[in-house]
Amino acid sequence: MKDKALRERIVAEYLTSGQSYREVADRCGVDYRSLHRWVKEYQGRMKKPHKIRRARLLRELPTDKLPTDVETLQSELRKARLYNQALQEAILIAEEELGTPILKKSGTKQS
Repeated sequence: MKDKALRERIVAEYLTSGQSYREVADRCGVDYRSLHRWVKEYQGRMKKPHKIRRARLLRELPTDKLPTDVETLQSELRKARLYNQALQEAILIAEEELGTPILKKSGTKQS
């Protein structure tokens, strides 16, 4: 469905017929989502779609900053895990002192 003239004819038919996207798309043999996208492009509400390929995106990543970013992320992950362990221990201590389970809600159904 790459023929521009055919697309324009289908869009014009949709805009002049007053029918739904699905009705016009079914009659013309196209997907209604494609028709919706074409109408938006035609009316200028959507810029031309541009797909960024993953390989192109990876080529554009600055590789010189990557090792320092990884080290920073690993450091933050270690801190977050340590913080999580501290919170778990605080919950266990509170449960022992209060004698009631904090994490498990009473009356919940077991699956």
